[in-house]
Amino acid sequence: MDIRQLNVLLAVADHGTFSAAADALHTVQSNVSTHIARLERELRTELVDRSTGALTAEGEAVASRARRIQGEVESIVPDLTAMHDEITGTVRIGMIGTVGRWLLPSLLKALAVEFPRIHLQIAGATTVNLAPHVADGSLQLALANLPIDDPDLRAEPLLDENRVLAVPCGSELALRSEISIADLADIDLIAAPAGTAFRDEIDNALGHHGLTLTPIAEVDSMGLVGSVVSSGVYSAVLPSSAVPADGTCVSIPIRGLPPRSVGLVSSRRVPPSATTITVVDVIRRIVADESARRPGFDLAVVAERTLT
Repeated sequence: MDIRQLNVLLAVADHGTFSAAADALHTVQSNVSTHIARLERELRTELVDRSTGALTAEGEAVASRARRIQGEVESIVPDLTAMHDEITGTVRIGMIGTVGRWLLPSLLKALAVEFPRIHLQIAGATTVNLAPHVADGSLQLALANLPIDDPDLRAEPLLDENRVLAVPCGSELALRSEISIADLADIDLIAAPAGTAFRDEIDNALGHHGLTLTPIAEVDSMGLVGSVVSSGVYSAVLPSSAVPADGTCVSIPIRGLPPRSVGLVSSRRVPPSATTITVVDVIRRIVADESARRPGFDLAVVAERTLT
């Protein structure tokens, strides 16, 4: 099996057609077809549905392994250069928006000063969307809401952040100094979708009181939820750092609601490169600094680091 064939299969998976894969690889379509056909003959199965350009189930299984192989190959040069005190290479990181908003500027600034030869590729998305990309190797790391229940992934808790009720300044609720978790069942709320880690913990906490959250709408973006609150329409439960700071909203503590946990998610199957470990160390330092100066932030106590 030739690694070039696996790379071609991944290009087809990423770009959807043989011609688009050829363009991405700077080759011609006939070369892509030849590599895929040889790989299929060797594995004795069809990997790409020629009528749609989509990978078959067998093709998806091979592509999943191929991404891990690709990640290992990409780590060779950075690991060797790191042995000579030169940290270089590319790290692909996913970030939920509420964390990326405050962490990414500090991360870019620190790397530019300390490790200018490290190149970051950042993907902003929700936890639900980021986790599969870490599992398949297209992302090396993700900063996401915990917990994550996936045997292929490991999660290092980094930060606990208070959840608060964000309400428009003109709301009667804005006069409250605190509410109880049971009060949430009677408030017109915009909420994260059921099934997400952030929402599930709210539902579980309400369930202990025999109550159910019935939101006005479900929005899978903390930034959009904050915009709705800022517009003066509805209230929402948000991480403290996601509450708009433009003076349109008020943050009200919620008694009985646990904080959200943010963690660093990585693959159990692919060891991190030296470059990735360097970026992780910088992220840990930034998170420690932020937790010391931001209200509502607490540095998670980690008994054992998962990336060392």
